[in-house]
Amino acid sequence: MFKRPQFSILQSRIEEPRRFIQVLSGPRQVGKSTVVKQVLKEISIPYLLFTADNESPENTAWIGEVWAAARARMQLLQSPEFLLVIDEVHKIDNWSEAVKKEWDSDSFNDIPLKVVLLGSSRLLLKDGLTETLAGRFELIRMPHWSFAEMREAFGFDLNQFIYYGGYPGGASLIKDHRRWQHYILDSIVAPAIERDVLSTKMVYKPALMRQLFDLGCAYSGMELSLNKMLGQLQDAGNVTTLANYLNTLGEAGLLCGLQKYAKDTARKYNSVPKLMVYNTALFSVQSGMKFETAFTTPKAWGRWVESAVGAYLLNQADELGFKLYYWRERDDEVNFIIEYNRQSIAIEVKSGRRTDNQGLALFQKQFQPKRAFVVGSGGIPVEDFLTGDLERLL
Repeated sequence: MFKRPQFSILQSRIEEPRRFIQVLSGPRQVGKSTVVKQVLKEISIPYLLFTADNESPENTAWIGEVWAAARARMQLLQSPEFLLVIDEVHKIDNWSEAVKKEWDSDSFNDIPLKVVLLGSSRLLLKDGLTETLAGRFELIRMPHWSFAEMREAFGFDLNQFIYYGGYPGGASLIKDHRRWQHYILDSIVAPAIERDVLSTKMVYKPALMRQLFDLGCAYSGMELSLNKMLGQLQDAGNVTTLANYLNTLGEAGLLCGLQKYAKDTARKYNSVPKLMVYNTALFSVQSGMKFETAFTTPKAWGRWVESAVGAYLLNQADELGFKLYYWRERDDEVNFIIEYNRQSIAIEVKSGRRTDNQGLALFQKQFQPKRAFVVGSGGIPVEDFLTGDLERLL
């Protein structure tokens, strides 16, 4: 079975002496539970695995109960160490306080009980970790699957990845477009919005949130002001509400609004957002175009290529610690600007269509970036860029 890079990271940390709670964080359906199960098959440490999926959210005592079960089994086996794994931990109310209590008790009493937590909601995990468990955990980030992973695991070629994206569960369905589309919408999009986002954030207008998500995915790779978005959405709202909802969707690893690059921070956050999906499958299911039509329509395919590069950069940003923007000056633009250690890297994406865009040259003249290059026609091949080590460029 294919193993993601996080497999080795988690295995090595579990086999270390007890130091921190290990937390797997990532969007829905990227293989967090699979990685844990793969590791459990490889390690020699005895363990117990529990899931909060079917527990009542109000049953906060449940965490203490499973923790006690792990301690008891450890004593019965007379094991020098033990591992407790809790899946979907965020579904229990006040989970982080309960985890903190039990972890601190083990630390005080020198009980070598190791702990792995995982859940499908990055939002709840993030809030609980930063507010309650500071200093007690390490985060193992699991982004959407990359082209290199989809190629090795499922035999995807570049164009298939650009259109169908990086959801492993849908890889076997791509020959039946309608079935693949229903899987993405029913098994990924609906649970991500209804269970992960709406259950973790105070969303007063759920219908507006869903409309914003659908609209944003359809406009991936395009700039669209919040006021124009309001004009296309049926539910009443305001610009501030939309901005907050867009930020929430970004935290969930679904959709974000890139801000325009500027030296002035205030100008960045007041700019027109450029919508970008974290996984091109989300763009494809909202596009209304099948793969064959999209691939043979050059202007349309250019947006898919740009979205694929943007999604790759977004997923790398969290892991490598850089910020991602776009830049525009009248009709000239640069698709993506990486900001890292107070330096910038400018990336223009070209998919074969000729343009008069002078954005890269103008950006170089105005901002003197560390690097400036083209991905696609006349530059680094898209395939090489999506499979290369981006950290080397930083």
